[in-house]
Amino acid sequence: MVKMESSEEQDRKIVLEFCHLLEKSKQLFNGLRDLPQYGHRQWQAYFGRTFDVYTKLWKFQQQHRLILDSKYGLKRWQIGEIASKIGQLYYHYYLRTSETNYLNEAYQFYAAIRGRAYYSRAIKEDRPDLMVKKLRYYARFIVVCLLLKKMKLVRELVVELDKQIAEYTTTYEPEDQLEWSLVLEEIKGFIKAEAAVAVLHADTNPIVLSHSGSGSRLSPLTTPPCERSPHMTLTLQEILIVGSTCEQAKFSELTMDMFRMLQTLEREPQEAAATGHHPNVSHVAHDASPAAGRSYGCVPGSKGFIENGDRRHYRDNPHKYLLYKPSISQLLVFLASGLKELPPGGALLLYMSADGCFSTTKHPEDYGYELGGLATSIKRDGTDAGLSSRGKSTVFKEPHCLYPGDLYPFTRRPMFIIIDSDNSFVFQHIPRYFGQPLVTLMSPQDIPIAFQDMQHHGSLFTLFLHSPLTALCYVCHVGDVPIHHWERCQGYVDRFVTEASRLVTRCRIDEIEQGIGYIDSSYVQFFGDDFLRTLILRFVFCDVVLRLHRGFRGRHQRPRCEPPLPAGELLEHPSLSHIVLQLASALDARGHFSEGSEGE
Repeated sequence: MVKMESSEEQDRKIVLEFCHLLEKSKQLFNGLRDLPQYGHRQWQAYFGRTFDVYTKLWKFQQQHRLILDSKYGLKRWQIGEIASKIGQLYYHYYLRTSETNYLNEAYQFYAAIRGRAYYSRAIKEDRPDLMVKKLRYYARFIVVCLLLKKMKLVRELVVELDKQIAEYTTTYEPEDQLEWSLVLEEIKGFIKAEAAVAVLHADTNPIVLSHSGSGSRLSPLTTPPCERSPHMTLTLQEILIVGSTCEQAKFSELTMDMFRMLQTLEREPQEAAATGHHPNVSHVAHDASPAAGRSYGCVPGSKGFIENGDRRHYRDNPHKYLLYKPSISQLLVFLASGLKELPPGGALLLYMSADGCFSTTKHPEDYGYELGGLATSIKRDGTDAGLSSRGKSTVFKEPHCLYPGDLYPFTRRPMFIIIDSDNSFVFQHIPRYFGQPLVTLMSPQDIPIAFQDMQHHGSLFTLFLHSPLTALCYVCHVGDVPIHHWERCQGYVDRFVTEASRLVTRCRIDEIEQGIGYIDSSYVQFFGDDFLRTLILRFVFCDVVLRLHRGFRGRHQRPRCEPPLPAGELLEHPSLSHIVLQLASALDARGHFSEGSEGE
């Protein structure tokens, strides 16, 4: 009898400990919302504590599952909810650190929920709030799979989500059924827009390329070659990606341009061969602790994680912030934070995809504020007067607009700016008051009518920076390419990038030795960084392609850069034009191109 009481007491303590861990984990998780989105050290310790508690909770429910089932009534959806929270933790940690290994961890937990059908009986609980949790889980899982290019799984999940939404609305007739229908349409539209060009297997089924220059993340195979010089001193450390374009496919506060650019500025996740251990499909069950046994050594809350040490020791990718339609004050705060976090020798990249704010000033004296700028968030009310006069003689400027002059204070440190907008060229006049390296890449301000109705699918300029071959196919109306042909054409793009890299380096050497072929020192200082070199060379590819393309006429239909890159020694160099024309011939698209640079 005494033993029985002892056993019951032990069981009671297990249940109490589980309840304590569960409550504490919820409190910590909810507290994540209050953490600042910018900066580094402010939130790292809190994330570490949250991971620690969820690690204990996950292990505890595994070790005492039988007792918790019988004495607490632990349901499978509750286990699924814990796994879902851990997946969210890893996803948000990926967003804050830019390390793609955490994205893989989020995937493992989300896949475990689906593989083990943790939410399969949610509809039978007669709780609409539980069904909403299930739908949110599906939406989050789809985002993670999109970022990992698991498109086959994305399509399966969309079908499942469609069925779940139908079941939810039929059973409960909820007030938010229209909202969920819109989420579903948004996802479907995003997937359709993302597939700009279909690469086909031998059986004509489309496949997803994640390596070998497909335009996804950077890898050793896709990093452009470079002849190093002592002048290449800077590394990209901080990135701000801003998406404010109104009429563009989006999902979960990621516009298509943001989605493409964030991948362009990341390396491929470490593979098993590189790490010695990496979760794979067979490991989907993932009963291990989320913080245990990871060989890359920087899991939040673990001993290998360095909070205040040298972040670059662990970081494969530059740190980035993602801002969807921010207010101008938010944008400036995040820019200031990125600047503050820059280590010595670091550079900051600002990428903005936004609609233009246009000025009515005919003879501007101030290039910083009188030429217009970029709309950040559209929040007009009766007091906003735009850039034109309202009422009497008062002239107001659009308050929700980033003007070139707003960026002047941030040029105190090395800065690389990419502007994708129909008002991009106003950013070519940013002065170098502080003598720091500064490069601005600007999209064409106009595109031919034939491509204007496709702007919803993402900007052409950003597509060139993300996947040059896809962009070339797009402007040549090539909708699908067999895989063997794609790889052959990718070889031409690789040749172009290698030759352009050689010409950039040679321009600098010639300038030093002979005073010709001048290229601004800012490009040279940025050129040593893999990501910035990739962007510069893909910009050159974009410029050469559009310069030769018969459909793009006039200066406003081609990109610009400041400082200007040399024309004869680089942008109009015969060897680069020759490679583009060879590539066009390989795609049976030679008719779209002229021999020289028509349209000047």
